[in-house]
Amino acid sequence: MLKIGDITMKNPVVLAPMAGVCNPAFRLIAKEFGAGLVCAEMVSDKGILYENEKSLKMLYVDEREKPLSLQIFGGERESLVAAAKYVDKHTNADIIDINMGCPVPKITKCDAGAKWLLDPDKIYEMVAATVDAVQKPVTVKMRIGWDEDHVYAVKNAQAVERAGGAAVAVHGRTRVQMYEGTADWDIIGEVKKNVSIPVIGNGDISTPQEAKDRLDKYGVDGVMIGRAALGNPWMLYRTVQYLQNGEIAPEPTAREKMNICILHMDRLIELKGEDVAVREMRKHAAWYLKGLPKTGSVRNEINQMTTRDDMSKLLFGYVDQLEDLQQKIS
Repeated sequence: MLKIGDITMKNPVVLAPMAGVCNPAFRLIAKEFGAGLVCAEMVSDKGILYENEKSLKMLYVDEREKPLSLQIFGGERESLVAAAKYVDKHTNADIIDINMGCPVPKITKCDAGAKWLLDPDKIYEMVAATVDAVQKPVTVKMRIGWDEDHVYAVKNAQAVERAGGAAVAVHGRTRVQMYEGTADWDIIGEVKKNVSIPVIGNGDISTPQEAKDRLDKYGVDGVMIGRAALGNPWMLYRTVQYLQNGEIAPEPTAREKMNICILHMDRLIELKGEDVAVREMRKHAAWYLKGLPKTGSVRNEINQMTTRDDMSKLLFGYVDQLEDLQQKIS
């Protein structure tokens, strides 16, 4: 069982903290589909301290999402600790996570995200200072290293443990790899062997069988699923089911997918208003359509949608046509 500090998860399946995706609308769906822990998208420490409206809104946690981990990022100890204190006192998140994995240049230029991976001493100092300042468990999400010449995953994870970190999630790529190439799970396995805090493995898990294989083979305490859950919360549900009873639940039908897509959109509208939400849903709708047949024209039309009703009409129109076609064939 995955346990972080005094928080026990129902299962070891964790939704990754994906920027621009893991807002309360998607996180709640992931929780309803069985994820043991959901992680919020990263929030800037400076954004929190300057009380930037957008940043503070990103700290909202629906009680139904819990247990939940809120992720912050920053490059300076003072501001990171102050932001962690704010999250500790003013949010109902269960866990505070520090981002040490984001590879994007605008983040690493501020000495934040993956930039930390080059300096185990800085990791120790930053995590220790944060742990001392807050009540909630502190965890770290990191990559295996900066580039193939600087893979300090074991040292960095040991620094997190020594500093009082409650768990570490490791993405099996370097910063230079970004999201390309393959994740190196052997290094994640090495991290697991060299620390006693829980280790959550992340990278290239796209089927329930792969999730079980990683848990069994590398002994990790949890598996973090990211891109495979985009437009596909069934991946979370099917993984949980497979780990619990060894059975692979069926793939969803096109109609089931669109029903959840519309639910996702409606929750996003509640959060952000129709105009912003529908624009944001364009990418999500494309993800929900992934793997379904004859989606070419509907994918092109998605990008013109500006209202909830038009989006809903388009997606269900596609499903109706598909079902008619399938009936004719059968």
